[in-house]
Amino acid sequence: MLAIVLLPLSAAPAAAADKPGVKLSKSQAGTGGSITVTGSGWGSKRLLMMLICGQSVPSRGVIGGTNSCANADGRAVTTDAKGTFSKKLPVAEPPRPCPCVVHVATVTGEKAAADAIFMVAGHSVEPLPPEETGGRLSVLTDTRLNGSSGLLTWFGAPPSRSFAFTVGNTGTSAIKNPVFQVGTAHGVFAPQWEEQQWRGTIAPGKKARISLPVELSAGAHGDYSVSLKYGGKVLAEQPWGVGRPWGVTLFWLLLCVVVPAAVFRIGMALVERVRPRRPGRGGRHRGLRLPELTVRLPKSITPATSSPAPSARARTSTTPTLPWFTPDSDPGTPAAGQLSAPQENSPTTKGNT
Repeated sequence: MLAIVLLPLSAAPAAAADKPGVKLSKSQAGTGGSITVTGSGWGSKRLLMMLICGQSVPSRGVIGGTNSCANADGRAVTTDAKGTFSKKLPVAEPPRPCPCVVHVATVTGEKAAADAIFMVAGHSVEPLPPEETGGRLSVLTDTRLNGSSGLLTWFGAPPSRSFAFTVGNTGTSAIKNPVFQVGTAHGVFAPQWEEQQWRGTIAPGKKARISLPVELSAGAHGDYSVSLKYGGKVLAEQPWGVGRPWGVTLFWLLLCVVVPAAVFRIGMALVERVRPRRPGRGGRHRGLRLPELTVRLPKSITPATSSPAPSARARTSTTPTLPWFTPDSDPGTPAAGQLSAPQENSPTTKGNT
């Protein structure tokens, strides 16, 4: 019986501890100072974003969205294994007047947010806008991004989708031609909001299927998120993974190859036109006459004085040439240099003298 009675009492603090919470070291500070923000119940190893937002209270949340926050002076923090964190946050004036809050929200993983009341010293204070008591919209089903990327998107065209969702009117009056705000954010940056009006009327207790166009900038790629806001309250968020336009990368690679090749060909053509022709070029066929010149070479170098007399030439042409005799030892011819009669050199003649 004691265990049954104590079980609800022990479960209540545990449930409260699991809910994300935020505490501040100071409830008021001036611009240029800093405060320490501590939190618990956020989950292990979660990436959080801390901002000082104006025109907000914890009961109504950030009415103007992140556009009413000092986004430039925000800080990111990662929780520990127990889901707690502690980090200093510089004090800066938000773009909207106070009442202000320190807004802490998850960047990745399951969506969660918590606010703590805070006063920026010296900042203007104005009453909050009245809360709407008429028709009220709420998202009934999961959002969806319809459409696909075409060939032009692969070459850097702006990616576009159709943001489809179902809303229901939970108020007491009809809503005619509601104006939604569709925001696109890249990574941890704040969304860029764009107003889009849907033509139609949603009666109390009725629902409607709405589709709004969403388009990113040219060449966009990476992790994006699409948010839907109505009446200053964010109704839904949808992640959008955009592929890289590889066609643009391929184009630049081809350009880096084609342009240098074209410049090289143009340069070589200019060099061929400007470079003077060498005198030795164009005479390739003269080399074919070299054997003929080699054959005629002995006739051209024979001196004219070495040719024999006409009478001697006549005698030589009638004398047979044998292979085992040289011209000087041929028996049918006189000795070299002997031009007189043989009787002058005979022994008989010498003895008589």
